[in-house]
Amino acid sequence: MTAATDARDRPDPLDEDLGWMLGIVFRGYVRAAEHTLTDFPGGPRGYQVLTAAINGPARNQGAIAEELGMDRTVLTYVIDDLERPGLVARRADPADRRSRLVDVTDVGRTAWEQQRRSLRQVESHLLGTLSPAESATVRALLQRVACSAQAADPLRDLCEVVAQAQPDLDSTPRPPGASASPAPARRTPATRTRRRD
Repeated sequence: MTAATDARDRPDPLDEDLGWMLGIVFRGYVRAAEHTLTDFPGGPRGYQVLTAAINGPARNQGAIAEELGMDRTVLTYVIDDLERPGLVARRADPADRRSRLVDVTDVGRTAWEQQRRSLRQVESHLLGTLSPAESATVRALLQRVACSAQAADPLRDLCEVVAQAQPDLDSTPRPPGASASPAPARRTPATRTRRRD
């Protein structure tokens, strides 16, 4: 067996890389979703915001931004886009007059249902190589992973996530005579001193 044949017979490590797999699926979905939602106010972001707002009682913009992992300033502009054609309406929060709740209108619900049907077709196309049972399993597993990742909220402390992902240096096999490197110190935000004028 030649080296070239041996290389062809070995599985490509990239094919087993979760980041690569997620990236390919994500890019395919985003391209199709952007095409489907071209004329929708706010595009895919607008649809996500409407989806977040349509489920459950009205919530304030901060809660929606946190759920979607979206910058609050960006969210404000997206809600403006949705409000202009009457898909959502803002109203003062009775519990906190400084806060604004986002309500989905009847027009917004109808628009959301239409777009949801279109996106279901995109999803079916993307998962077209799977049987209906396999597709349902993929959705269920991705939902569990996504909910778990959202609950852990790794964006709050990336240093901690990286530390947990790295193998324990004390348990890593080392060549004889080699010493363990000290674990990198966890970064903490620099404390700011207040200027006195």
